Amino acid sequence: MLQGRLFAYGDAQRYRLGVNHSQIPVNAARCPVHSFHRDGAMWVDGNFGSTKGYEPNSMGEWQDTPQDKEPDLELYGAAQHWDHREDDTDYFTQPGELFRLMDSNQQQVLFENTARSMADSHIEIKKRHIRHCLQADPAYGEGVAGALGISLDDIA
Repeated sequence: MLQGRLFAYGDAQRYRLGVNHSQIPVNAARCPVHSFHRDGAMWVDGNFGSTKGYEPNSMGEWQDTPQDKEPDLELYGAAQHWDHREDDTDYFTQPGELFRLMDSNQQQVLFENTARSMADSHIEIKKRHIRHCLQADPAYGEGVAGALGISLDDIA
């Protein structure tokens, strides 16, 4: 019974204090711990300010550091980190096929939703997204560009 209650204590603390309960000074590790975690209740260290929280990004933040990777682990051969980008060269066929399955009303809704979602994005991010849409289907890129109010001549 007492051992079962040990689980409940930790769960109750996480519920009361939030996902960042380990950031609170009395709960913090004695040695600094660095991770990509951010946001949420009870964040107490400034939350990295306006630093982008994803990688890759065009701001040059959160870069991969291959020199810091763990050494290969010998099992039955070498086990190591798999670079998912190594054989992933086609990002545009499936989105293009999905776009072509939509009727004109659905496509228009897609354009409008995209424009609304990207309204506060940097202009370079919008242009990059339009270039990606153009690679999926030219009509897709044109529609998104029109909804965002950006001329295709401005897309380089």
